[in-house]
Amino acid sequence: MYVDLSRQRATVYRNGIRIAVSTISSGKEGHETPIGVFTILQKDKNHHSNLYNNAPMYYQQRLTWGGVALHAGGLPGYPESHGCIHLPYTFSQQLFTITTLGATVVVEGNAVNHITTTDASLLAPMDAKGQQVTFEHLDNAQFRWQPELAPTGPLTIIISKKDQRIVVLRNGIEIGRSVAQVNDNDEGSHVITLSKGADGKLRWIYIGLPGHDEDKGRAVDEAILNRVRMPRQFYDDVHAELKPGTTVLVTMSSVGTQTTGEKLTILDAVSPTQ
Repeated sequence: MYVDLSRQRATVYRNGIRIAVSTISSGKEGHETPIGVFTILQKDKNHHSNLYNNAPMYYQQRLTWGGVALHAGGLPGYPESHGCIHLPYTFSQQLFTITTLGATVVVEGNAVNHITTTDASLLAPMDAKGQQVTFEHLDNAQFRWQPELAPTGPLTIIISKKDQRIVVLRNGIEIGRSVAQVNDNDEGSHVITLSKGADGKLRWIYIGLPGHDEDKGRAVDEAILNRVRMPRQFYDDVHAELKPGTTVLVTMSSVGTQTTGEKLTILDAVSPTQ
């Protein structure tokens, strides 16, 4: 799922195909919805808020343990929530029936300033208690690969053109990080997914994000893939884990090579629960 705060739209994809689009209402001033890559941590169709007077949050799908979630809510045509992403009631109900715990939700954009990039880190890791933890930097190593940290779950790969880094997440937990050479000056964000064609062959397919509708369903050219270079062993390790549905986010945002700057995003790196 891709949430565009600038346009107040949410788009849902399955196997690289756009299957749903909806209006949303995100966080108002002072309660801005955080930006970044999240996983669905919890689902509760009859949830009530622990923070705001027991307010109903029907078909809630939690993105952070700090209170940010997808759920049915008011849609006045502008950001008016306390940080959650409000969806139409019927849409939230239908979405609830098809999502799984650990599914990836990408949130980008800015509801006020319509900026597309930021100097802040796209990822702010959290421990099992919801507390922010310090990044484990690469230091002098070229890459780190720890698949045992999350043996199963959806795989998401983030390629940061700003940092020249690749981060691999599985079930919302970072399992790999590597230096990279990304020869692409496009400041926009792109998402691609690994899809199996009718012939049984795996192909990388563009997801047509808002502003890049022309990408929708287009196969990624080999010349594009060759713009990204990484250590051979890291490539082999990641390649062995690829499955249909693997998502790649290519962005100009940072992935945490430095710890300064405004924290715009929380990624809850914990085991999701029903």
